[in-house]
Amino acid sequence: MLPMMSLSLTRFTVPLTGYFCAMTDVIDDARTVFPGWARTPAAERAAALRAAASALRDHAGELAKLNNKETGKLVEEAWEGVLAGAGTLDQYAELGPLHRGRTLHGDWAATDLMVPEPRGVVLALTPWNDPVAVACGLLGAALATGNAVVHKPSERCPETGLRMSELVAAQLPGGVLTCVAGDGEVGARLTGHEGVDVIAHVGSSATGRVIAETAARTGAKTILENGGNDPLIVDGDVDPEWAAEQAALGSFANAGQICVSVERIYAHRDIADRFVEALVAQAGKQTIPPLVDTRQREQVHAHVTEAREQGATVRTGGEPGEGAYYPPTVLTGCTPQMRVLREETFGPVAPVRVVDDFDQALREACDDRYGLAATVLTNSMDHAQRAWRELPVGTVKVNAVFGGAPGGAAQPRAASGEGFGYGPELLDEMTRTKVVHLQPAG
Repeated sequence: MLPMMSLSLTRFTVPLTGYFCAMTDVIDDARTVFPGWARTPAAERAAALRAAASALRDHAGELAKLNNKETGKLVEEAWEGVLAGAGTLDQYAELGPLHRGRTLHGDWAATDLMVPEPRGVVLALTPWNDPVAVACGLLGAALATGNAVVHKPSERCPETGLRMSELVAAQLPGGVLTCVAGDGEVGARLTGHEGVDVIAHVGSSATGRVIAETAARTGAKTILENGGNDPLIVDGDVDPEWAAEQAALGSFANAGQICVSVERIYAHRDIADRFVEALVAQAGKQTIPPLVDTRQREQVHAHVTEAREQGATVRTGGEPGEGAYYPPTVLTGCTPQMRVLREETFGPVAPVRVVDDFDQALREACDDRYGLAATVLTNSMDHAQRAWRELPVGTVKVNAVFGGAPGGAAQPRAASGEGFGYGPELLDEMTRTKVVHLQPAG
């Protein structure tokens, strides 16, 4: 049974019997205020986003502590996430007024235009692992282009999501941004509402598939970033100590709870022993937070236990700690059939598969149902070129597990989702194009 909970930024509550009625009213209210926000000049919308970014910076400490309390994310890292989110709002404040629009060359006496228009009501379903930074991407792009937004943060961090949305909404006309707290049942009711024009979801692939099926019935556009099983290829010509540092960063940062964490490692046989030894040493140096909850810890441990039973060797870690803590874990002797290589573990686990050459590494890295991101560490320009050309993922990183220029837009593939996330391209996702032909009468 769902508890009584806050439904919007005004923090009103209703009895449980009226909960779903009030919840769907939020969508109807958003439809009501949408036309006025869509007619607001783009420069004014941008000014509101800049003010919202400033508010997030002013309350970064408060949001970071909330995030830490709800998910265990280290306060310093949560603080960085808030600042990243504020920066994203500023970015969309700059990009929004410049977004697209072009003229076509037709008759001399006529004018032909292609004009972007907001889609309407955007439902943003955001995750717990970086709740402010990810939400600001979806909210910023949607608001900059004139959409009304209903935001449902993960039930694992409702207070962080509510407070962040409250700070942003305070800079906007009433009702343009509302926030609804709740679990998966609440999310299902919202996604099934026919008043929703766009469903933007960052979360699990299983939930993403359900959302896609629902949207096929309602006609809503979907933007889905639904996890990945990101490979790391360690070529035979790199420094194994440096490669181990990269692998540890990719596998253990935020306890492996990052969408583009390294989930599986293919190490060239020529340096595999030295690489694994260095990776085990790196694991021992890590200070990581607990996992978000014991449910996530059990999932991680199930993957590790199953791999051990199928012949993998635990080189370090591998046993749950107190509460939701799981130690940095390195596995060797992993084979392609193991779930730890086939599925997203989403925890501080580095499963290593030793390969004979780069061709085998690339072939096995490509054999996956996900398509989010991948990394290759190599000194060979030929291998780097082949990797980014052949890996069937939305983002390929060469010689750095994290990084990238501001404004990059990821486009996941296959089971990892669809549609652009971040960058100018996300503004395209939040709008539709209208072609206009103007000609004098007679």
